[in-house]
Amino acid sequence: MFAAERRQLILEMVRANGAVSLRELARVVQTSEVTVRRDVRALEAEGLLDRRHGGAVLPGGFTRESGFPQKSHLATAEKTAIADLAASFVEEGEAIVVGAGTTTQELARRLARVPGLTVVTNSLLVAQALAHANRVEVVMTGGTLRGSNYALVGSGAEQSLQGLRVSRAFLSGSGLTAERGLSTSNMLSASVDRALVQAAAEVVVLADHTKLGTDTMFQTVPTDLITRLVTDEPPVHDDRAVTELQALADQGVQIAVAGSGASGGDAVPARQQQRRDVPLPGPRRGQVPGTGPGLRTAATVLGEPGTSAAGDRARVADLRRR
Repeated sequence: MFAAERRQLILEMVRANGAVSLRELARVVQTSEVTVRRDVRALEAEGLLDRRHGGAVLPGGFTRESGFPQKSHLATAEKTAIADLAASFVEEGEAIVVGAGTTTQELARRLARVPGLTVVTNSLLVAQALAHANRVEVVMTGGTLRGSNYALVGSGAEQSLQGLRVSRAFLSGSGLTAERGLSTSNMLSASVDRALVQAAAEVVVLADHTKLGTDTMFQTVPTDLITRLVTDEPPVHDDRAVTELQALADQGVQIAVAGSGASGGDAVPARQQQRRDVPLPGPRRGQVPGTGPGLRTAATVLGEPGTSAAGDRARVADLRRR
């Protein structure tokens, strides 16, 4: 493929999806990330797109929201690794809320084997993934169906969440920065996500590296309310993504990075704990149950209680070297 053909295809992908990772672009145009990075620089010089951490977005600073068909084909390997790791934080007998998104849909598929689980969601895709899990109770919010992401939004969804108390919320979004936290491109989705956060004692954000440093219109979760971020390992030489991770860790966010050691299957490790009472919302900086020695074989964890700032910096430096 000639350079002009490659760049035209890259431009079409970014226009169709709003944001695309370098990995995905390289896969589609069948060339190396180095070559794609060079093409993206050339297109940015022409004002046709903007470079972001490990990817490219529409010009103008704020990315627009993609529809489900486009999102479902983006960063699929990264979403799988993130979902595998996030599922390991969920314990038998918990009550949780799971927001809308393709990454949370992947998580739901892995939660189907957690016995005694109660999942509250506004996502038809999450509910569908758990529909045949006979040991999982699914509770759906009310609301108006938003067809672009198969989510229930509006006042009906928000009112159905009033008075709800669960142990933690799992949310995704369009962008994540240390300055503003999690954000999304749609006002109705943002409003429901904020209601989900209010119902949870802890907030776990699922975001692949292409969303790091990306800012969108509507803030959903401020950084100081994010307990943990589950993400994938940034590409080699993506110092900006690593810098954003460090900034988040410096603000107290625990960061779990799904690496090559993360599980690739659908099974969730069996839990032996009995069903426990769901805690009321409280301080969001406590340690998440389910972390332990076994977790370190599947991920690098930054910002854990009991770890030093120097240790966190060393782990970030290790990510840079990799």
